Amino acid sequence: MDQKVISKWTTQRFLSIPTLLFKHYKEIGLKEDELVALLHIQSFIDEGDQFPTPELISDRMTLSMSDCAELLGRLIKHGFVSIEKKWDNEGILFEVFSLEPLWVKLLQLLKGEEQQVKERTQQEEEGQLFKRFEEEFSRPLSPIEVETLSMWLDQDHHSPTLIIAALRESVVSGKLNFRYIDRILFEWKRNNVQTLEQARAHGEKFRKYNQPARQEKSRARVESAPGFQWLDQS
Repeated sequence: MDQKVISKWTTQRFLSIPTLLFKHYKEIGLKEDELVALLHIQSFIDEGDQFPTPELISDRMTLSMSDCAELLGRLIKHGFVSIEKKWDNEGILFEVFSLEPLWVKLLQLLKGEEQQVKERTQQEEEGQLFKRFEEEFSRPLSPIEVETLSMWLDQDHHSPTLIIAALRESVVSGKLNFRYIDRILFEWKRNNVQTLEQARAHGEKFRKYNQPARQEKSRARVESAPGFQWLDQS
């Protein structure tokens, strides 16, 4: 290859465009010719021309100048490009193109998709939660129990993970009922327990604290129980 060609190639600027734009431009309402025009505008801005005319853009595209002017108007109208006013060092007012509206639309789309994924995940977790309760209780839940579960999620804002942890705690304690699970969740919320690790630590601390007390009560009951000294009185 000619050395001059190689030199020219290596000194060229490279246009940096997020891959996400190519993946989602159709979803934000862009057509192919509009996408290419936006890329040219970004290229002009990178080269120092912040307000390229339809004629300059037409020179790089297969569209006529009038078509490019119409296309630019459409991009501005639909909120992909904005025209901003700036002042130079001498106080002279001038206009520039800004592609910030384009990036805002792209970010809003991605946030919307992220929210949809989050909602689907939440629905799946809640479905698994109801299923897990029915498995542990070995029966379908009653309407009141279903309502209680929904209240834990929607009103008390307990996570499905913590609710399952409370269910497990009730199973281990041999007290499998909704009232006991509700007490566990209330206690965790009062002590600002928000993660599974914190719930485990709180449960271990609670059992460790109450074990000596139970042993002491058990010992007291044995010592206070009626003896068999009456046998010696015969």
